[in-house]
Amino acid sequence: MAVIHHTTIKPTKLELLTSWLPGRPWYRGGAGEPELAAAGGFRLDDPAGEVGIEFIVVNDTSGPQPVSYLAPLAYRGAPLAGAEQALLGTMQHGVLGQRWIYDAGHDPVFVAELLALIAGRVRPQHRNDSDTVDHDITRSCSGDLPAPVEPGAATATDDQEGTLLHAVPGAAVRLHRVLRPVPGGADPVPADAAGHVAGSWDLPDGTRVRGLYVTVRPEPAG
Repeated sequence: MAVIHHTTIKPTKLELLTSWLPGRPWYRGGAGEPELAAAGGFRLDDPAGEVGIEFIVVNDTSGPQPVSYLAPLAYRGAPLAGAEQALLGTMQHGVLGQRWIYDAGHDPVFVAELLALIAGRVRPQHRNDSDTVDHDITRSCSGDLPAPVEPGAATATDDQEGTLLHAVPGAAVRLHRVLRPVPGGADPVPADAAGHVAGSWDLPDGTRVRGLYVTVRPEPAG
């Protein structure tokens, strides 16, 4: 289990995300700077203990209507070769020292642990408490989910709705970047989905809502 260090970090995660989000094709804000606040999330453990993996949900209130974004991040103690385009920046951690912060969809450790979560091989961890399972996070998998093609081979593609992880043969894993609450708080799993991850977050007015974080669908041949 990963140990959560309650310490100082400079710049903060929200500061890094404020600079990074406007460049994403799925960003819904205007010309000004995002106004972000933490709204939820969870963690996954790296079995090797080297990479920090955190699913962060933030609310942006800079536009006419608040928008909730899913921003998984991967924290490393050294640069990840070949992932320069996915680097948000570096931060100074009060315990761990300098950390390189990546858009997690480009990190092979993140991809492997996300697939393990969807398949039910690992359990989601509380974002703020060490050694604590986050029971709010739910997942499903309708069959055997193959392992990634090979370490570092997965690619991530952004579009207007989110990010596709082309991580396993025959499957497209989508990160739902713009989160949409579902009435009634149920997991709204699409009929054609082969797997999913869902969770809850807080809207700016304090309302607790629930929706899809990740879906897996068959990937068309060719």
